[in-house]
Amino acid sequence: MTVVTNRQYILIILLLSLFSFIPTIAAKENGNSEGKDKLVYIIPIENEVERGLEAFLERTTNEAIEAGANHIIFEIDTPGGRVDAAGQIGKLLQKLDTPTTSYIVNEALSAGSYLALNTDHIYMNPQATMGASGVITQDGSAADKKAQSAWIAAMKSAAESKGRDPAYAVAMADADKHLPEYGAPKGEFLTLSPKDAVEVQYAEGIVSNRIELLYELNLSNATVVETETTFAEEVARFVTSPIVIPILLSVASLGLIVELYSPGFGVAGTMGLISLVLFFYGHIIAGLAGMEAVILLILGIVLIVLEFFVPGGIIGLIGVGAIIGSLFLSGYDIGHMSMSIAIAFIVSIIAAVILFKSIGLEKGIFRHIILRDRTTSDLGYVSSSNRLDLIGKKGVAVTPLRPSGTALIDNERLDVVTEGSFIDVNKKITIVKVEGMRIVVRELEKNN
Repeated sequence: MTVVTNRQYILIILLLSLFSFIPTIAAKENGNSEGKDKLVYIIPIENEVERGLEAFLERTTNEAIEAGANHIIFEIDTPGGRVDAAGQIGKLLQKLDTPTTSYIVNEALSAGSYLALNTDHIYMNPQATMGASGVITQDGSAADKKAQSAWIAAMKSAAESKGRDPAYAVAMADADKHLPEYGAPKGEFLTLSPKDAVEVQYAEGIVSNRIELLYELNLSNATVVETETTFAEEVARFVTSPIVIPILLSVASLGLIVELYSPGFGVAGTMGLISLVLFFYGHIIAGLAGMEAVILLILGIVLIVLEFFVPGGIIGLIGVGAIIGSLFLSGYDIGHMSMSIAIAFIVSIIAAVILFKSIGLEKGIFRHIILRDRTTSDLGYVSSSNRLDLIGKKGVAVTPLRPSGTALIDNERLDVVTEGSFIDVNKKITIVKVEGMRIVVRELEKNN
């Protein structure tokens, strides 16, 4: 029988302890190697959802695909935006073959919740919210039933496409679908907290930051590429905003009107030109306007300039029509563009009336195209010889005066007119008034 000494006993314990750590170390190494040699693209979805955001997402997702990204994470913080823009972005997200995850950093409301539902996975920050997706118009009122029905169907379809229960997506967009257990009584849109989102399986988890998110996705050691909007895309997102478009067009029209009343080309004209350039530049970057719109704009401007040199007015009207046509070609919503143009038109009319009353046509380009000289008598101009010396002279009617005709006055034949009555031929007359070329006569009484 072998006797184990204390020293040997301690050695055996140490060896057993060492072997017990080997699986743990191996597991830790395996855990750290998760995501190794993988590429993750992180794309922000921030501020308002509009067509400029669509252009940005199309560029960055294409970059991710071309780079061979293994996963695309969309960090969402948006209060929502345009339904039509969200619909286009939703189609873009659905076409992606690369796995996608939405990380709701703060809020994904309205159109933002729709975008999140179109991704494969959803994770939320502990303070984030998701929902409140009803369709409202720009004045804050509810949209018509047709628009609401289409949007509810889109929300439902987005949830179903990723295996989520569509009932909660419908409740986000339809205030009549009440879920009081999740804080959405009848008449209010559903908004999910992170805990509720996980409970209804709309979110896979709650993470406090990007590091935790990558760990949850087994991408801790992946190469991360963060994308940012370019300056051009920032401009595009700004100028394609539904609020900014009517402001830009109003500034452009106001600058043009003020410039017509100003000598030279000054600040007003520069601001108007910059506004017009910004409008078309942003819409071109956003993919809304093509070269046909730019060509039509240039043609319209040229025709308006020609109008100042060619009389008639038709060329100018065609030029205005060409510019309006270029605006419609650049817009993504005919109704909104019509409203924006109408606002700009009203602003320009008000400005023109105010400037006309305060300044008149004495300044600006009007001084070159409007004849202001007058041939007045104080400048030595006379329309004809004024025969005031004829007043009181007498003569005879050579022809019947009905009421105009010819009379003989001091052996001079003159064209005359009566005061309104008929005077027969050979009747004696007297001149009672002379107004330029107009000689007024009256028949003499028989006793004269």
